[in-house]
Amino acid sequence: MVDHRPFGRTGVQISSLTLGAMNFGQRGNPDHEDGIRIIHRALDEGINAIDTADVYSHGESEQIVGKALAGGRRDDVFLATKFHGQVGEHPHHRGNSRRWIFRAVEDSLRRLGTDWIDLYQVHRPEPETDFDETLGALSDLVRQGKVRYLGTSTFEPSAIVEGQWTAQRRGRERVVSEQPPYSILARGIEREVLPVAQRHGLAVIPWSPLAGGWLSGRHQAGVDGPVSRRADRFPARFDPAVPANATKLAAVGELTALAEEAGLSLIHLAIAFVLQHPAVTSAIIGPRTLAHLESQLGAAKVTLSPEVLDRIDAIVPPGTTLNPADAGYQPPSLADPAHRRRGGSAPSHLAGAREVR
Repeated sequence: MVDHRPFGRTGVQISSLTLGAMNFGQRGNPDHEDGIRIIHRALDEGINAIDTADVYSHGESEQIVGKALAGGRRDDVFLATKFHGQVGEHPHHRGNSRRWIFRAVEDSLRRLGTDWIDLYQVHRPEPETDFDETLGALSDLVRQGKVRYLGTSTFEPSAIVEGQWTAQRRGRERVVSEQPPYSILARGIEREVLPVAQRHGLAVIPWSPLAGGWLSGRHQAGVDGPVSRRADRFPARFDPAVPANATKLAAVGELTALAEEAGLSLIHLAIAFVLQHPAVTSAIIGPRTLAHLESQLGAAKVTLSPEVLDRIDAIVPPGTTLNPADAGYQPPSLADPAHRRRGGSAPSHLAGAREVR
């Protein structure tokens, strides 16, 4: 059984592992009954938090989660979902505006088969939309009883602080959590995001503790990488010809040897590392199969020794993300050259693809 931890300052207790539902539906495992079995197994093991999003398999993930929680299981689950990404073909069916939020939440409630969402999260920043517009709409949803708490995902530290300031100065509901990418191979959030979250009492529920599968044991030097839809969608993160990925592969080799010395699987080493940071509330695991889930559950019981943690620091230094593509979001100031050049064309806030996971 997994342990439970305080969800920021809300008074809620959630499991140290959160079941991520990104791989349920056509994007991963299309078998609804299998997805329901995985969810039920996780709940039976004490996991009481489930995270999904409206863009995962175009809403199919939310539908599977809703089916799994029908029949009396909903009340005991801390249910989180997200909005922002493009849903459907219409240009208005995306973003962080009041107009879309009010539509998106109703669609998510219907697919999930519930009257309320415990944690409603802004899936990515949107610089062209005033965050007060977003926070005002979300605050109205809290007052209507459709949402309990507000969160963000993959926000930069300045945006996290701005959210706290906006809530205080404008009388809005406060964001209580952040969901960033975090793994041994992507430690960038240790520089500011995690300290900022601690300073403001935010819960932190990191995604991708296995670094998109790099720390699952499937990637080895001299062996062709596994075929996956994720690698097809985001080649910059997986193509071995990319120098940063070659660096990742070398680090994985060293971490694999370290895990063996410590008597652990690489999966347990990776997840336990994330859970051991004092700012982390719960690590999101995203199994596609029941076997994947079983291989990850035991990580919640693992405590890494100071010696092992020091060895990890020597392989991937604190605050280091080996491949910038693993950061999950590039702000327009980096993604769009027009933001850095006087006299150029007008900036496009939508330049630079954002990975939605």
